[in-house]
Amino acid sequence: MDIEHLDSPTKGAFFIFENEQRLAEMEYTWAGDDKFIIEHTMVSDELKGQGVGRKLLDRAVAFARDKKIKIMPLCPFAKSVFDKDPSIADVLY
Repeated sequence: MDIEHLDSPTKGAFFIFENEQRLAEMEYTWAGDDKFIIEHTMVSDELKGQGVGRKLLDRAVAFARDKKIKIMPLCPFAKSVFDKDPSIADVLY
């Protein structure tokens, strides 16, 4: 299960694409040069219960750490994980 990443100057997404469809995605919008806002997370029924949402968030966190930027988690799922896991607080805006 590979997580792909698309990024543009205004928006981006981490996603799993199989059989010509996105089975999971975490979409974000850039908010300046130093942070992005996670707006939406979706996991298909066939992938639910496999920790896919967390894997997408972990990829976003790794991206933020690599770029030395912050994340604003407006998505309820992402916010709940940030609230529960202090190990990723270093990228929280």
